[in-house]
Amino acid sequence: MASITQLTPPATDQGAVTEGTRRLIDGQERVFYSGYWIKTYPAPADTLQAKKTLIEALTRRLFNHTEHGLNIPGARLKEARQAYETETDPAIRRVKGGMLAGALFNRAADIFRRLVELQVDGVDVRSDYPLVQECGNCLMEALELGRLVLHRSGEEGIDELWGEPFRVFSLSLEEFYESRYIKIGQCMRDIDRIADSLVASFTQIPVFAAIAPVVREFARAARLKSETLRTDQDIFDVWPMFVTAGERLSAFAPAPGAGRSARLSGRRAHSIADGRQLIAAGRDLIFHLVRARTPMPKSTREYIERVDFYLDNGRLPPMPPSLPD
Repeated sequence: MASITQLTPPATDQGAVTEGTRRLIDGQERVFYSGYWIKTYPAPADTLQAKKTLIEALTRRLFNHTEHGLNIPGARLKEARQAYETETDPAIRRVKGGMLAGALFNRAADIFRRLVELQVDGVDVRSDYPLVQECGNCLMEALELGRLVLHRSGEEGIDELWGEPFRVFSLSLEEFYESRYIKIGQCMRDIDRIADSLVASFTQIPVFAAIAPVVREFARAARLKSETLRTDQDIFDVWPMFVTAGERLSAFAPAPGAGRSARLSGRRAHSIADGRQLIAAGRDLIFHLVRARTPMPKSTREYIERVDFYLDNGRLPPMPPSLPD
């Protein structure tokens, strides 16, 4: 199985390594972004057929990570647009905007399939071809409306998922793959920010002091999974490692004898239940990051703020009312 990526290069090399540097490490080519050496994969031949296949995969990926009910067929685009444009209630309009984005997204995928069929039949598909322009317009509008859509967790949107097919449409596949490595590096960075926050805060609370190696093991497995494609042979080792590390974190129990709360420095009581809830939320957020392989800056920032609040106050902060964007 592939070795787990090194967190950062040695301090003496830090200034010498620039973003996008490639090196062979243990026989595997890796690219350097955000302080991580990320596993690379050969980009497929830059053909319309390859782009069609990739856009279809990205379409499935998008609807797998966004809130439910947005996978509207492209054939219903006119209905979706009318429903959105005539809606006046802001909350309902947001959801209908997401449905319109889904219809636009699927319309672009439909057009791309037709373009590939034309190419197979010997038609020279140029960039100024009307269907090509229509495909790009649909993707651009879907990207704009995609800012209304939340991640399936309900915490924030992941605009990047809506923009990926447009990048496939407008860039070479080699350039697209490079953009994904950048996002994976940012994702790894956020995984470690969450893990560092958990370790720094919870190890100060005696009943949670032993949690550090469990968190670190989960973060290492998460980084490895985020760089490993499902088509990679290593996935049969990487995915089980990641899942079981998450299970061990979920099962982490405070030190024996802990009651409902624990005191820090003899004065501040920490709710054990709130602490365990916070640990579970961190595990879930890292799972979201790894599966999307895209940073979630708002969720990451707000989670770290909750960890800091818990350390200072011994309880979770009150949750604000959920309001539509």
